[in-house]
Amino acid sequence: MKFFHLSDLHIGLKLINWDLREDQEYILHQIVELAVRERPDALVIAGDIYDKAVPSAEAMEVLDGFIAELTQKLPELVIMMISGNHDSASRVNCYRSVLARQNLYMIGVPPVRPEEFMEKVVLRDAYGPVNFYLLPFVKPSTVKQITGTDEKGNNLSYDETLHRLLARETVDTVERNVLVSHQFYLPVGKSADEVERMDSEIRTVGNIDEVSVEVLQLFDYAALGHIHKPMKVGSEVARYCGTPLACSVSEAGQQKGVIEVELGAKGQVQTRVLPLHPLRQIRVLRGTAAEVLAQACDDYVSVMLTDLPDFDTQDRIRAAFPYLLEIRRETLLQRDYVGALKAQEKLDPYEICCSFLGDVPEKEMAILQDVVNHVFTEGETE
Repeated sequence: MKFFHLSDLHIGLKLINWDLREDQEYILHQIVELAVRERPDALVIAGDIYDKAVPSAEAMEVLDGFIAELTQKLPELVIMMISGNHDSASRVNCYRSVLARQNLYMIGVPPVRPEEFMEKVVLRDAYGPVNFYLLPFVKPSTVKQITGTDEKGNNLSYDETLHRLLARETVDTVERNVLVSHQFYLPVGKSADEVERMDSEIRTVGNIDEVSVEVLQLFDYAALGHIHKPMKVGSEVARYCGTPLACSVSEAGQQKGVIEVELGAKGQVQTRVLPLHPLRQIRVLRGTAAEVLAQACDDYVSVMLTDLPDFDTQDRIRAAFPYLLEIRRETLLQRDYVGALKAQEKLDPYEICCSFLGDVPEKEMAILQDVVNHVFTEGETE
């Protein structure tokens, strides 16, 4: 069983002042070409189909064109997609039962009543069934009829909610099972603050939406969406594929791709990333006006000038970069601050303490040195 893992298409996105429709259509067509070449049995999209809850008519046309091209060239392909936190769950859920009869599963709403369970799509190959569990983005408040509340009647945490929601499913661990989910699953051994997030992501205050990755252990593969940078959450079989196209300047230089997953017999899972090549890259250029202008190109460009521009510098930069995103100027204050930080990085802890305290008597300096040495010696032995 072979399937493609995609997520976070964010169709309809604008990158600062640029409409990305042409770029998104280009990358989606490239995905179709990869599917024609590799012949997957299924394609899953793990949420954030659109960038807005109420997508524009143009954004809907882009998705329609993508699905139409896929189904025309691969009529046997099973397509599964769930809503993410950017999507309108009810809109994605529209015509759900009708579309399912066409091998197109658009699941917008998670189970919300006690008699409801996660959508399960069963495909078969030579080794037997493969169960795809489709779980759209979940807020604790939307599923509390199922998961309950705490002793004070408050909503449960995201972590407890997901644990309870998945625990009520009858997952046959003898068979092969795939979860498609759009949540913030915390990688093994990391705190939420250690996970690199992109500027294009919506983040909760205090990272209250984090979910322990241990809840994914029931599944042979977890096709995850929500994090925009490709990332594993503990192993090869629990992964964020990232966006197929950079959605912010913070994603400049990232290699985007589609994850191809191949399931053999139970316990045999192989993954590989099929690279995607955008119509235009995102580049961040820093330097003097002359240095920047020497790198003229047709990519999306964010410029940071380190010198004082002439009266016509902006016009020359705009002419050199037809897809210019922004021009910023590094101030002397910024430069001095960064320089000071770099200079401090070269100092040892004792020197940093001395620079902070100023003039210290020689006797006290000796005491300070003993204290610093003691602290760092203790730290190395723990």
